[in-house]
Amino acid sequence: MSFDWLKRYMPRGLYGRAALILILPVVTLQLVVSVVFIQRHFEGVTEQMSRDLARDANFAIAAQPDARAVRALDLRLMQISAAEVPAADRRRWYDFSGIVVVRTLRDHVRGLVRLELPDDSAVWLYVETPDALYQLRVDRGRVSPSNPHQLLVNMAFFGALMTVIAFLYLRNQLRPITRLARAAEAFGRGRTVAYSPSGAVEVRAAGHAFLDMRQRIERQIEQRTMMLSGVSHDLRTPLTRLRLGLSMLEDDEREPLERDVDDMQRLIDAFLDFARGDAEAGEAEPTDPIALVTRIVGDCQRAGQKVSMGQVSGEGEIALRPAALRRAVENLIGNAVRYGETCEVSVTLSDKSLRIQVEDDGPGIAPEDRETALRPFVRLDPARNQNKGPGVGLGLAIAADIARAHGGVLRLAASERLGGLRADIVIAR
Repeated sequence: MSFDWLKRYMPRGLYGRAALILILPVVTLQLVVSVVFIQRHFEGVTEQMSRDLARDANFAIAAQPDARAVRALDLRLMQISAAEVPAADRRRWYDFSGIVVVRTLRDHVRGLVRLELPDDSAVWLYVETPDALYQLRVDRGRVSPSNPHQLLVNMAFFGALMTVIAFLYLRNQLRPITRLARAAEAFGRGRTVAYSPSGAVEVRAAGHAFLDMRQRIERQIEQRTMMLSGVSHDLRTPLTRLRLGLSMLEDDEREPLERDVDDMQRLIDAFLDFARGDAEAGEAEPTDPIALVTRIVGDCQRAGQKVSMGQVSGEGEIALRPAALRRAVENLIGNAVRYGETCEVSVTLSDKSLRIQVEDDGPGIAPEDRETALRPFVRLDPARNQNKGPGVGLGLAIAADIARAHGGVLRLAASERLGGLRADIVIAR
């Protein structure tokens, strides 16, 4: 049996679901006790009291005209005419105990023609005998017990009180889980927040496992950065010696070799940028993404690249790493102008997300190759011309890593306006 239709109406948050799990059994239990136990109990009492009244009414009518017997039964009995008899029984629609009263009196009062229960204070019986018509008035308390208001109020009050107390304890158990979730989310976005395990044994175990994992990842990043610093120094030294040695050659022999050395230098820088990741990007800080992207586009225009600003919407600031995001956008713009003639950059800032869109008019990437293009060291021959500048297939991979470090994603699609590739950096606020 599928309950997918029910999931749309369930709370999304952990606190909402916990409150539902807590409150639903309490309310259900109170309803069952109220309806099944209390209702059945008071129906039985009402039926018994109504039978007692029926015996008194039959005796009072049979004892006429003995007024002392009627007064002894605490009844008001008077003879009436046929015109005073109501046309139909009368009972308030919400008077559920009145249903039992009417049914019992009709079964046990001889000659009963009409019955009225206008309020909670009186019951009127209209009885016909061979000699006359009688109107009999009795207090409502003689046929049904008073409503259990005090019992119902106590049930509601103590049920709500215990629910609140239980929810407070439950919140204390859920708070460590939410703190762990916030710490994990922050670390996934490249930020390290203070966290100490607390709560139940299982939650503490998960917290310690998260801290161990975070420490191992940070240690690996630190070791990789130190190793790359050494590799960078070791590689730049022989390249410098090569440049010095090449400077002593003739021009016709030196220039091709110098170009090879420059290509090697660029390749090494690309490898180091990718491996370094966001280690030097700094902490996230409130940043105006529209102003940042506008400055990046302006810098690219001054460098001679054919790039322009497209549609811009929204305003405000968002926590970003400006240096890392600049590198990602510059990589996307560099790819766009390398494989296309023009490039257009758009920025959309909404209440829920930030979208930076880079479009070009180049050959694009086939839909089946877009996921592969985001992997490092991948170059797609059919989609991109490798003769247009050196590269090792790291531009999109670096941009994707930076987007993930911000808790976002890099998506590739076809540009509907320019006809080439469209790269979207989407970051949740």
